[in-house]
Amino acid sequence: MRVRAVNHMNHARTAISGVTPLKKTLLALLLAGVVLLPALAAAAEDVTTPIHQFIDGFNKGDTKSGYAAYASGSISITDEIAPHVWTGPHAAHAWADAYAKHAQASGIADGIVKYSDPTRTEIAGDLAYVIIPALYLYKEHGNPVQEEAQMTFVLHREAQGWKIRSWTWTGAKPHPAR
Repeated sequence: MRVRAVNHMNHARTAISGVTPLKKTLLALLLAGVVLLPALAAAAEDVTTPIHQFIDGFNKGDTKSGYAAYASGSISITDEIAPHVWTGPHAAHAWADAYAKHAQASGIADGIVKYSDPTRTEIAGDLAYVIIPALYLYKEHGNPVQEEAQMTFVLHREAQGWKIRSWTWTGAKPHPAR
């Protein structure tokens, strides 16, 4: 038995020593690619995807798509309409209800949010911090109104990609649209 073990070791050593340095390098690169490619793909994911999904869903009245942009578990929303802060696993639904009631009571219709590329993006592991310029356009009792703002998002990378954990609307006082 011992002779066989030595023969197997000699055979393995001969097989490895028979591999050229170029083949060893290529093998190492191939193995590194298997390990690193998924990590690079995750890092290359666009953190703005759920932000666009949420705002585009809002603009189209597609609440299902908007809700799907949120992280699982507790989330936080801060906005100018009362009660101003919503937290917990159902915060998005509670905010949407408050927004709808506010819009109805204030004669607000045709609300749409336009947004630009982020002015700041910070990624630290599975968390991201993103600020985007936004413009809220709507009609109040038939009159065009606009509000310039910034939206600040905190996102969390989950199994299905980046998701919104928190957002804040920081806007100027609404005024007649130009």
